[in-house]
Amino acid sequence: MTATPPAAAKTALRRNARARRKQLAAEHPEASAAAATRAPAMLAALNLDRPGVVAVYAAIGAELDPAPLGEALAAAGWTLALPASVDPQAPLAFRRWTPGEPLVVDAVGIQAPPSSAAAVRPDLVIVPLLAFDRAGGRLGQGGGHYDRTLAALRGSGPPPPFVGLAYAGQEAADLPREPHDQPLDGILTEAGYIGVRKDF
Repeated sequence: MTATPPAAAKTALRRNARARRKQLAAEHPEASAAAATRAPAMLAALNLDRPGVVAVYAAIGAELDPAPLGEALAAAGWTLALPASVDPQAPLAFRRWTPGEPLVVDAVGIQAPPSSAAAVRPDLVIVPLLAFDRAGGRLGQGGGHYDRTLAALRGSGPPPPFVGLAYAGQEAADLPREPHDQPLDGILTEAGYIGVRKDF
């Protein structure tokens, strides 16, 4: 029996994962706020004892909204940033952002701070996902934006922790991986923080 190539397996998984995430969003409207209460455990596990710059994201559709997490971290002294695409094939840029400031549509159609916003290098990157596994596997939308970005950050100095924000029900047993896939360092859900890397 021939094994399904990882790329083809991911395509099939994405269909099911999108439906599952939409269902979880309807069933657990409290999940974003609950995940935010787990922030201290996440910071402790990552050994982030001083506030820095945290990159969150502008939630789309059924993605778990990081707004409550961002608010909690900002209250603890963290500076918020959002990703911005200036070229669909290039790593994402990160720009400083304060809730309430206007956003514009970037090169891939996502809401992002304008080019006039200050560019920053994050100390922590929070990312959306369709599914995750406990070995750090992440199933994204398929554009490769975060994989390129994390590869660039990991190749240019000490990399920031890369943490997926998800509903606990988005966990999968074992996701297929390709050589370009960048692993998660941890996953934050409404049920708690799941550490993958232990060497922070």
